[in-house]
Amino acid sequence: MKRPGSFRNYLFLLLLFCAALTPCRAQQYPAKPIRIIAAVAPGSGPDIISRLIGGKLTEAWKQPIIVDNRAGAGGNLGAEIAARAAPDGYTLLMVTASQPIAATLFPKLNYDLLRDFHQYACWPLHRSFWW
Repeated sequence: MKRPGSFRNYLFLLLLFCAALTPCRAQQYPAKPIRIIAAVAPGSGPDIISRLIGGKLTEAWKQPIIVDNRAGAGGNLGAEIAARAAPDGYTLLMVTASQPIAATLFPKLNYDLLRDFHQYACWPLHRSFWW
């Protein structure tokens, strides 16, 4: 015994399945300039590393990389600015050893180093790592 409208139901499911298989166009990353916050003084080692990495990323991504030096309070000012930035992947923080130390020394920071940040890469700066 045939049910009325069963062909229309199958056709609707087939069209819905085909629509789900069509490729979606996602926004290309990066679609706007990226800011690297270096919580150190200009001309220091982490600042130079940030600028070198920013130059290579600019060449690869065809988007400008802006290195923003926010020194002060042992790196806490720059870390707080990065923690308050929108979590869209367009603000990066160059972390030095002072940020984990500050998390143990200052119990009332305006950010949580483990909760507010995600590690993307680790660049060893000490010469013993290069051997």
